[in-house]
Amino acid sequence: MTRSPLPRFVLLTLAWLPVTFVAWYFAAPVLLYPVVLLAEGTLRLGFADLVRAVGADGGSVQVLTTLKPGQAAGVGQVSVDVNMLLYAYGMPMFAALVLAAREPRWPRILLIGLAAMLPFVAWGVVADFLKNVAITAGPAVASQTGFGAAQREVIAFAFQFGSLILPTVVPAAIWVLTHRRFLERLREVRTA
Repeated sequence: MTRSPLPRFVLLTLAWLPVTFVAWYFAAPVLLYPVVLLAEGTLRLGFADLVRAVGADGGSVQVLTTLKPGQAAGVGQVSVDVNMLLYAYGMPMFAALVLAAREPRWPRILLIGLAAMLPFVAWGVVADFLKNVAITAGPAVASQTGFGAAQREVIAFAFQFGSLILPTVVPAAIWVLTHRRFLERLREVRTA
């Protein structure tokens, strides 16, 4: 009778998690730069009237808006910082799973998986920005965006989906899709 590789896989995953989280944290400015570009493109394409400039500082995206801090025509503009790490924590989880599975061509699988996650991280960043200007910034700023009640509900849903569902489900789904043979071997050992 063959022993199940599942306990070893779980222990290896747990052992790799601290390593991948540390590597991800320090590599975030480089690793997440494509997210900055995706978010900027999305914001400029869909919300050009709200966005003046988009930049990055480490693991954060900074959006300078056309919005004023109040209804008065005073000086100043609203700036929104979005922490990309809040939407990208699935990346080190995916990396730990890939490294623990020890499949052939793991570097390729790792790069493809991380690249596939970038649009979903950008979703979270864009939704966070919209939530900040349309909902949490207060009525003086939110009224300048022109979003109606139904649009604010969609923004709230997009934010919840981008912050609670996508960061955990997307890495797991990508890992399952890229490790079908590994999962089949686990099933074979279990049924044997």
